[in-house]
Amino acid sequence: MEIKELSQRANEIKEKYSKMELEKFGKEWTSAQVMQGFVGDVGDLMKLVMAKEGIREVEDVDKKLAHELADCLYSVFVLAERYGVNIEKEFLNTMNELDNRLKDY
Repeated sequence: MEIKELSQRANEIKEKYSKMELEKFGKEWTSAQVMQGFVGDVGDLMKLVMAKEGIREVEDVDKKLAHELADCLYSVFVLAERYGVNIEKEFLNTMNELDNRLKDY
């Protein structure tokens, strides 16, 4: 799957969440709330990285780590869409900038 297809899939799922949020809570999550969820996922990801490094004990850590990385990517795709960022283009631009900074290595 191409990154554009992954982003589209994430946003399809977000649309379903929005419908559920409207039905259950009378409003959908704002972009700030999506970001708050992302920050929570990053915290969960940190705990799993600590487990991978032997600092914590977590059962089924590899499966949970893969899930949390995917959760984080989902949030990035949703936020990019909401703010009109072409994430594929900007990712490539950023990698090119980093590559240029590291040209001597």
